[in-house]
Amino acid sequence: MSDQRHEHRKELLRDLFACTFNGLHPERMESVKNLEYIKKILAELTDLDSVIQANAPERALTEINKVDLAIMRLIMFESKYADTPPKVLIDEGIELAKEFGSDSSPKFINGVLAQILL
Repeated sequence: MSDQRHEHRKELLRDLFACTFNGLHPERMESVKNLEYIKKILAELTDLDSVIQANAPERALTEINKVDLAIMRLIMFESKYADTPPKVLIDEGIELAKEFGSDSSPKFINGVLAQILL
């Protein structure tokens, strides 16, 4: 049996990635199921990205894998507005990275999110 929260985060990740990778405004994307939530994340991208950059100074944002960036943005946004414990969010980020990222994604995301959330 799959965890519903994990499945929901996967759906959010797909929507966020599609909106940011394609550079399309979410209203123009018919497949965005979580439009209002994604709009809230997009409204905070500048702030989220500055925190990511400060905690991953060895890589410019443009050099970070787009999936990794979407995962970190999603997890960081949830950390601000939900009561989910930081360690749970970090573990979730790692699991999303294993499913959607590259071989180095879980380690990178773990390192950055641990600095930010713990």
